[in-house]
Amino acid sequence: MTKPPVDWGFDENDLGHAAPGPQAGPLVTPQPVEGDLGFAQWFTRLAGEGATPHPWQRELAIEGTPRSRLIRIPTGMGKTLGVLAAWSWHRVALGQSNWPRRLVWCLPMRVLVEQTEAVVRQALDRVHRLWPGRGDHPGKVGVHVLMGGADPGGDWHLFPEECAVLIGTQDMLLSRALNRGYASARARWPLEFGLLNHDALWILDEVQLMDVGLATSAQLQAFHDQDVAKGHRSRTSWWMSATLQPQWLRSVDTASQHDAWSHAPCTVAPEQRAMGLGGVAKSVSVVEVTADQVAQFAERVLHEHDAVHDGENGRITLVICNTVDRACRTYDALLAARPSQEVRLAHSRFRPSERAAWRDSFLSRAACSRGTDRIIVATQVVEAGVDVSAGCVVSELAPWPSLVQRFGRCARYGGSGTVLVVDRGRDDKTALPYTTDDLEAALFALGRLASGSGDVGTASLEEFEESLSESDRGRLYPYVPQHLLLRRELDELFDTTPDLTGADLDISRFIRSGDERDLQVFWLDVPRVPKGQTAEPDRRRRPGREELCNVPFLLARDWLCGSETKSSRKPRLKAAFRAWTWDWIEGRWVTAERKQLVPGRIVCVAAECGGYRLERGFDDQSREAVPVVGPPELSSQQLAEVEADESQDSEDLSASEWKTIACHCGEVEEHALRIAEAVALPDDVRKLLGLAGRWHDLGKAHPAFQGLIRGDTRPDRPDLAKAPKVAWRREYRTLDGRDVRPGLRHELASALALFSVLQRHAPGHPALIGRWREALALAGTSTATEPVGKPPTPCEQAILACSEQEFDLLVYLVASHHGKVRVALHAAPQDQDYRDRDGRGLPIRGVREGDALPSVRLDASAPALPELTLSLEPANLGLSPVTGRSWRERTSELQQRFGPAGLAWLEALLIAADRRASRLTTPDPELAPGAR
Repeated sequence: MTKPPVDWGFDENDLGHAAPGPQAGPLVTPQPVEGDLGFAQWFTRLAGEGATPHPWQRELAIEGTPRSRLIRIPTGMGKTLGVLAAWSWHRVALGQSNWPRRLVWCLPMRVLVEQTEAVVRQALDRVHRLWPGRGDHPGKVGVHVLMGGADPGGDWHLFPEECAVLIGTQDMLLSRALNRGYASARARWPLEFGLLNHDALWILDEVQLMDVGLATSAQLQAFHDQDVAKGHRSRTSWWMSATLQPQWLRSVDTASQHDAWSHAPCTVAPEQRAMGLGGVAKSVSVVEVTADQVAQFAERVLHEHDAVHDGENGRITLVICNTVDRACRTYDALLAARPSQEVRLAHSRFRPSERAAWRDSFLSRAACSRGTDRIIVATQVVEAGVDVSAGCVVSELAPWPSLVQRFGRCARYGGSGTVLVVDRGRDDKTALPYTTDDLEAALFALGRLASGSGDVGTASLEEFEESLSESDRGRLYPYVPQHLLLRRELDELFDTTPDLTGADLDISRFIRSGDERDLQVFWLDVPRVPKGQTAEPDRRRRPGREELCNVPFLLARDWLCGSETKSSRKPRLKAAFRAWTWDWIEGRWVTAERKQLVPGRIVCVAAECGGYRLERGFDDQSREAVPVVGPPELSSQQLAEVEADESQDSEDLSASEWKTIACHCGEVEEHALRIAEAVALPDDVRKLLGLAGRWHDLGKAHPAFQGLIRGDTRPDRPDLAKAPKVAWRREYRTLDGRDVRPGLRHELASALALFSVLQRHAPGHPALIGRWREALALAGTSTATEPVGKPPTPCEQAILACSEQEFDLLVYLVASHHGKVRVALHAAPQDQDYRDRDGRGLPIRGVREGDALPSVRLDASAPALPELTLSLEPANLGLSPVTGRSWRERTSELQQRFGPAGLAWLEALLIAADRRASRLTTPDPELAPGAR
């Protein structure tokens, strides 16, 4: 396997047996497999009238139980639709609950993501059009793209019980699978981590280009297989490529599963390889043109292009370079040599807003017609299946798996074609981003082919591969990942608590290797201000995915801060540059520094600083002002969710119609129980999820939270959970004005209130000191034994009825329902600045020892709760004589019991219930005129 420079594409025409084009070879309709007639009909609905499934597509779909497996199918044989059809047949059409709800499509490159999205949407839309208003309609399947930036259609995480196809790059998806989502709000990390690692079928597509990401995907699957008995829903992986090698997935951690994964891989039978387009002949030759001979390379490209026949699909030459720099220089040289020639440029450093036109203008079958005279200069963005058929492919010498993919772009619609492989040099510097050994091995394979058939058509390549010895195969398909994710590291990543500077564990080494780890840049008009003042983007401004441009993070550092050496450090922006990164703790855009420019980060750059050209993409030499792409059109509720997730202290989700704690908690409980039933949670866990919904916002009764809500129309009561946006203030000051609690997290107060219920009515409860009472007594520590106050209310009775393990899960779900209070209870920076005037100590997330929640109703039909006094004892390490085991110990045991993914999935269910309930505009009966 090779180290990719992060530039790949897709094939819109990647279906099954479609009607043959005018130059295509004969197509053989596969014989129906006994009992699968229904699948054939379903496939036709997805692929379109007249389309029938390949035998391998039938084979993939006929297995009734999903399992992790390998799919090794040549280019152009329908991988995309075959996988979609198999999953949707079982999960959507048949409604088989043992198949995961979410199809997670992981691809190496953004161009590939965008075109895969188009094909999946097109196929599913066909199904929906064919079944309008029918009782057997399978329901709309959501299709969502995870590529960073605010997304108006990105509500997939709010509906965990529904089927969805989630498509993204390995950067976006693997980072989320590691609980550190690139370009995602910190508070949303655990939610996405849970949903992507539970009830999900992962499609790892074009794995030969995934570099270390492939090893990470296998490690993740192995670790989740270890936890399969702990969770409630499965996670399965399908690894897919035309050049997939089983040994790529083997490691110490995957050894016990490897035989099962590689058992009976899905392949095309030898007798079917030459059918249709598989039998198209493509002659190959090799020449040398060194990397510095740019003009000579362009001349050779023009020579090859002139020899292409203008056929049914036009005269098209595809030039594939190994680096963006060489692609750009080749593009310039071709235009200089022949200004009248249509030349197009495609690489990974364009914004989606510019790439959107590629498909219609030159990267689709519709753009390949008689009379077309076009040269396309590209990088690896076209390597993995862009639907374009070139009469001639000119490719720089690349590793063998990459060359095989590039050969597939030649004569894709039939007929015949030619391939020219150009050796630009194989020394260590010129070979980049590959290695000298990779290029030498590819040259060896080309020599073997030249001495034989000289053909690189699909059938010939398959025969060539079968003739290889094990040593030759190992040489052509090497794979030694630089980093291997360990189980201990995955478990550590479950904790999303940042340090006091907002820093986190670096996961980039598990996603890509070398210099090709990207951050994302968007450009914005930010007016300059007088000297001494600070200019920064509006805190409410969020980039949409159409604005984001991928830039290697090391290149971005040199561009914005300047190149540095050991003796000349450049920690800050160059004088002429203005750029900002988002600060989670401050909740605003702050001036960027070199150390903050890390993989996965979103960087806002002033448009006047340049760095991007519409026709060239990212260009660190350009000083032209960059045209700004407009912001995404988000609803007010979507914007509130983004702002809430992006800041440590935001309460934007509480801005709504006036509602009491009892009303909102009741609505969340109802949604939680409905979701729990839909995903078939066990009865005991279902009960706890509903109970967590009922108690999750009790902490909003805290005086400092109530002090956020002001105004003449404010109802005079201490139990408000929601209020219109105009009523909110930015300072957590109690209504009496005596205290300020910056950074108060109401969900922590809610969780501590649950401890208070046990302390009040059952201090010896198993969830407190029950089984530790004797040990504490032997240590000479006195403990409370008698309940205090009045008998428990019905709401409190439900808490007292919990077992030790049930209470731990309940209190964790309540605390974590915003993704901000989870594994550890640590003071935030604002807590450190608090002035302790009464000796009760500093707060933790705005809550102090001895704080009290007033008596309020948690259920409008039940008596009010008593006043509940909060204790920070659970935050202490070791065994507490009051609350027993520490918070850290409880969360660690929960993680062991459910597995990281299983526990995060339960978090996600409650978060979804809360956010869906928060969108309701139903009136609160408690606030109606004349209500008690």
